[in-house]
Amino acid sequence: MILSTLEHLGLSPNEAKVYEALVTYGGSGVSTIALRAKVNRSNAYETLYRLTEKGLIYEVFTQKETIYEAVDPNKLMELVTEQQTKLETILPKLHSLYRKHLTTERAYIFKGIEGVKNYLREALKVGEDIYSFGAKGAWFDPRLQLFTQRFLKEAKRRGIKHHHIFDYAVKDGLPEVPKAVGKPYKFLPKDFATDSTMDIFGDHVVTFHGLELGKLRDDLTIFVLVSPGLAESYRTWWKCMWEKL
Repeated sequence: MILSTLEHLGLSPNEAKVYEALVTYGGSGVSTIALRAKVNRSNAYETLYRLTEKGLIYEVFTQKETIYEAVDPNKLMELVTEQQTKLETILPKLHSLYRKHLTTERAYIFKGIEGVKNYLREALKVGEDIYSFGAKGAWFDPRLQLFTQRFLKEAKRRGIKHHHIFDYAVKDGLPEVPKAVGKPYKFLPKDFATDSTMDIFGDHVVTFHGLELGKLRDDLTIFVLVSPGLAESYRTWWKCMWEKL
């Protein structure tokens, strides 16, 4: 049932097998994934690459090998909204399997525009205030315009408050951005501009490099750390910086 539905949603047979294996058993290395999904190991690499490009899985780096994990199954809803009814028949089971394998502390990466959407979805799911440092209005990249509008509306509905320390350039270059996200916000001194930024929400610390004023680079890599203690430390340092500005 799950495999046939995933194929109807546009996944190839191998993609469906690999994705189902990751959701069912949790994160694994390539050899284990190939065995569980019953696909040829050489084909598994190409399949994992395609699933990563589609934003359905992500990489977790460990000392021994690269582990691949499934992204929250809600991602499928955006890819194939026209087949929403079919997807809803398998989502409850996928969610149940997915939640069994979440760990308290983990690290992973997202890529590009779809990666930004993935991490912002996580922010909504966590539902806590967002603390940004070195923000450049990158959420307002034209390619994210509709998504950002929906995100800000939903964040407001859920009572999520934004606390921004913007790069100085935003003050004159994108004055509409602070107005859109709302107070409180402050600006870094002019001499401390970078092309990186950091967001903290709940147990998450999100850092990424490759930003321009109001724009995301195509090759953007987003590093996500999930750690209660680390997130609280970063939040404390953020508040210290806030008091000094």
